[in-house]
Amino acid sequence: MLRYLAKRGITYVFMIFLTTSAGYFLAVTSLKPALLEQERIPRPTPEQVANSMRLKGLDPTLSPWERYVDWLTGIVTRWDWGRSPNGAYINAEFGDRVWISTRLFLAAIILTLVIGVGLGVYSAARQYQYQDRVITSYSYLAYIVPAPIAYFLVQLGAININETFGGRILFVTGISTPGVEPGWPQFVDMLAHYAVPTVAITLVGWGSYQIAQRQYLLDNVNADFVRTARAKGLTRNQAISRHALRVSFIPVAQSIAFTIPAIFAGGFFAEKIFAWPGIGSWSIDAISLQDVNAATATLAYGSVIFALGAILADFATTLVDPRVRVQ
Repeated sequence: MLRYLAKRGITYVFMIFLTTSAGYFLAVTSLKPALLEQERIPRPTPEQVANSMRLKGLDPTLSPWERYVDWLTGIVTRWDWGRSPNGAYINAEFGDRVWISTRLFLAAIILTLVIGVGLGVYSAARQYQYQDRVITSYSYLAYIVPAPIAYFLVQLGAININETFGGRILFVTGISTPGVEPGWPQFVDMLAHYAVPTVAITLVGWGSYQIAQRQYLLDNVNADFVRTARAKGLTRNQAISRHALRVSFIPVAQSIAFTIPAIFAGGFFAEKIFAWPGIGSWSIDAISLQDVNAATATLAYGSVIFALGAILADFATTLVDPRVRVQ
């Protein structure tokens, strides 16, 4: 299995290189940071703008290929992803923001998977009962409502809770409170800021898993191997948990490759709405600020996230599907 995952990892590294390179050429030909530089007050001369861009590695007089070679050489030899038009170093900006996004999305991804699959099994075992109808109806509703609208609704609900109790119970924006003492108070403050955005992302994300797990499990409940297990003396719940559940989880495990990037993509809106300075808000700002290197770095980050999700899906599939064998 490790050999199989290693081969897949090499393939994904090659794909990341191709998508990042293509993204750089697209960014360098469409984003023009020199134009924004010319709108500064006092207005700089064209010579000053050209010199400023050249010092930051954004020389507009070079061809896209020449800029790509310089940029790629800096990454390979020094792990230097370049600078932004405002002079900030991409490495420093990325390092701070990626940790913020990872902290936010890691808990949401785990909760989404666990709750979605768990409720899918629970509702399938109670097909057409009121529990199944309520859970599945909510999942379809969460599935069709756009993520930004759902995040706004959760934020408004948290604000109403604060107004009801006459004080701040839930934090609806920001990642921390300034001036909090280090240690336990700081940890509690961090959890308080995590609560609302994590709940919002989870409530939007687990619906698709619940629908898929419920449907796949119901497809296998009356399969021949489940009937055989029941004929040998197992109860219905035992046959489902020991046999049907494992088979029905195979396609759900394979969808992890697409769900994890989708959560990160939807999290871009969450970071803007809840004022978290993570990768998502940074990528949106990079496009509006004509930041070639930052836009490319966020694209590379998204490619890496997709690759990690695909590797996790491959790993989960090899665990639950005995038919997968790699020589």
